[in-house]
Amino acid sequence: MVKLLDHIPVAHLATRLETLRNTLRPTPHVPLAMKGMDLFAKLEYVNPVGSIKDRPAYWILQRAADRGEICEDTTVIESSSGNFAAALAAFTHLVGLRFIPVIDPNISGAYESFLRRVCPAVVKVEERDDTGGFLKTRLQKVKQLCATTPNAYWTNQYGNPDAMEAHYELTATEICADFDTLDYVFIGVSTAGTIAGVSRRLKEHYPDIRVVAVDTEGSAIFGGPPRKRHIPGIGSSIVPPLLSHAKIDDVVLVSECETVQACRELLTTHGLFVGGSSGTMFAAIKRYAARMPTSKHPTVLFLCPDRGTPYLDTVFDPTWATRLE
Repeated sequence: MVKLLDHIPVAHLATRLETLRNTLRPTPHVPLAMKGMDLFAKLEYVNPVGSIKDRPAYWILQRAADRGEICEDTTVIESSSGNFAAALAAFTHLVGLRFIPVIDPNISGAYESFLRRVCPAVVKVEERDDTGGFLKTRLQKVKQLCATTPNAYWTNQYGNPDAMEAHYELTATEICADFDTLDYVFIGVSTAGTIAGVSRRLKEHYPDIRVVAVDTEGSAIFGGPPRKRHIPGIGSSIVPPLLSHAKIDDVVLVSECETVQACRELLTTHGLFVGGSSGTMFAAIKRYAARMPTSKHPTVLFLCPDRGTPYLDTVFDPTWATRLE
């Protein structure tokens, strides 16, 4: 990250960012009928820009302004598969900052169209990295842009502790206020900011809770061989630095075919129109249920990071889904 000169004023920017704090209202949780457990989904797509990434996007910008690391002349730069870029694009636009997102072909058309309308520039990498994905290529492009762009600031959602703090202070604190007891929480992993922040806070509040990390097959996060993946928002071709801060009891890997089926079941059976990572977590819960003690009716929670709208042309398109088989 670029450290700005001490004499550059940041008060006006910090104040503008502070006004956005009230947009991050608590998100609701809803019950889902599931045999053998009390299952709840926390609807993070109710956040102002539409995903769980609104929380770290705001928090990182606010903390950076408070520390004097960004000012009105800063250009924010970040690699994203969609949600984080959309959140940063909205927030930077509202407070008058420039933002350059670095995206790849897996991004949904809806997100790309939004970014190109709001941002002064959008960089789209097309070359796959040595894992068959695009993340390493995106990160390399971010480094190049930071080296050549005046007053550049990389928000670094993969390693910035402010991302973890956002979920500790906001997401997890809401969960603690909503549930007297909680036995299991299922959290999808990508940048690991969510699971790092939420797991640490929930372990403090519910000492006996089991935190189950959910990842997709083909992801390298938990030591598996990385390979080409198609559904953004979950998994990674690198081990994100924030993962080392997470308190995890179990890990479940889900295939992308299972994700598609679970997303459609959440829509048709439970009335939730949600994205790929939500379906991945729901599939993991169904598989993990046999490992839960039958003597107890556990309370189980999972997060729904975003809506299904950006996935209409992929996860919810039967023709597209046949490519995964």
